[in-house]
Amino acid sequence: MSRLDSALDTFRLSMTRRHFFSLNAAGLGTAALASLLGRELEASTGVSNGTAPSATGLPGVPHFAPKARRAIWLFQSGGPSQMDLFDYKPELTRLRGTELPDSIRKGQRLTGMTATQDRFPVVPSLFKFQQHGQSSAWASELVPHTAKIADELCFIRSMHTEAINHDPAITFFQTGAQIAGRPSVGAWLAYGLGSENQDLPAFVVLITQGGGDQPLYDRLWGSGFLPTRFQGVKFRSVGDPVLYLSDPEGFDRSMRREFLDSLGRLNQLKSQEFGDPEITTRISQYEMAFRMQSSVPELADLSKEPESVFDLYGEDARRPGTFAANCLLARRLAERGVRFIQLFHRGWDQHGKLPRDLARQCRATDQASAALVIDLKARGLLDDTLVIWGGEFGRTVYCQGRLTEDDYGRDHHPRCFTTWLTGGGVKRGITYGATDDFSYNVIENPVHVHDLHATLLHCLGIDHTRLTFKYQGRHFRLTDVHGNVVTKLLTS
Repeated sequence: MSRLDSALDTFRLSMTRRHFFSLNAAGLGTAALASLLGRELEASTGVSNGTAPSATGLPGVPHFAPKARRAIWLFQSGGPSQMDLFDYKPELTRLRGTELPDSIRKGQRLTGMTATQDRFPVVPSLFKFQQHGQSSAWASELVPHTAKIADELCFIRSMHTEAINHDPAITFFQTGAQIAGRPSVGAWLAYGLGSENQDLPAFVVLITQGGGDQPLYDRLWGSGFLPTRFQGVKFRSVGDPVLYLSDPEGFDRSMRREFLDSLGRLNQLKSQEFGDPEITTRISQYEMAFRMQSSVPELADLSKEPESVFDLYGEDARRPGTFAANCLLARRLAERGVRFIQLFHRGWDQHGKLPRDLARQCRATDQASAALVIDLKARGLLDDTLVIWGGEFGRTVYCQGRLTEDDYGRDHHPRCFTTWLTGGGVKRGITYGATDDFSYNVIENPVHVHDLHATLLHCLGIDHTRLTFKYQGRHFRLTDVHGNVVTKLLTS
């Protein structure tokens, strides 16, 4: 008899007659209440009789035929400079060094990093721009690989947000709220749509350091008030891709199976005793970890990829933890049915020395970003995979710090920035929205963060107003009480 089997017997013996009947009474009361309120529970949770959603997602979700089955979000943490990459503003050249007009700034609040500056001199990009493809999309010399696939992309130049500092801005993009505590977009998708592969998580996170000192917290891919089994699983680049995936020394796979079976029986007893859904979550997560012992090592082994793949993604793809390696891993995850894959690349926060540091960021990411799109298309996956590229906000047209002939910096700018999309359900070869001559204000077709979330969910077959979860007496959703699907971005 194992120690855990003995513990089960001990637990059963410890139950007094009074304890048993108190549990039984509570159980009968709960069952009666569930019967009386069954329809209300179903309406509030989207799940019959208030039970947890299955691995295949909530009943009735997707709400309509999806164009995309999965999504990959290439999140460029720090705020890429839109006017140095995709939002070409030739008029700025003649205005170099002049003061940003008050009529353009319109009293916008500033960060503490530039609020005390005496001047706000306009600074044009140092980089050359050209139009590319039949779509004639503008792109700078910093992103030559992305420029080559311009006809595959949908550029949104009119993105805007509410937060002006990194943490609330990233939190807003990930959860639909600036204050931490709500579920991330990947958790919402895992909750609503479930997983297509029972041997891998529905939501996987990959991180590249990329320089910079802005932190990325685990809560950014957390489940908030949703059950914790919907949170993102972060893959590591050193050691086991997932912590504690390997069996301890002297503890083989058959022993682990026996251990998990006994532990599962103990947890099942506790679940029956307390009715805590997190206990059920714990059981399912232990089982997922056991299955991942076989699925993840094979997934993370890039050695069998042909040379042509490394030629496409670049030599960095051979080094675990690089953005290129993570993009290749994202394709492999997509092939295996992972629902939502999010890559975070840090270091896009160029308050100073922008020409040098932005060029470094682009060298690390441009080829791999384009390669992922090309690779997905070649394998027939792009038509049902939505790919998103962008950061939490843009950068200011005025210089932060000292402006010289060959150097400048830019501060945070929430009023306008550029994001691109491609894949399932999205029109390709278009540019949507426009900014003024200073790339400071949106002047045509604004797209808010909530609108982007609503559009993303729509591509995956979800009505953003109907994917809700009742918490503390209120029905919450990713888009809160906002958001509109941007239909002009979508295929019919």
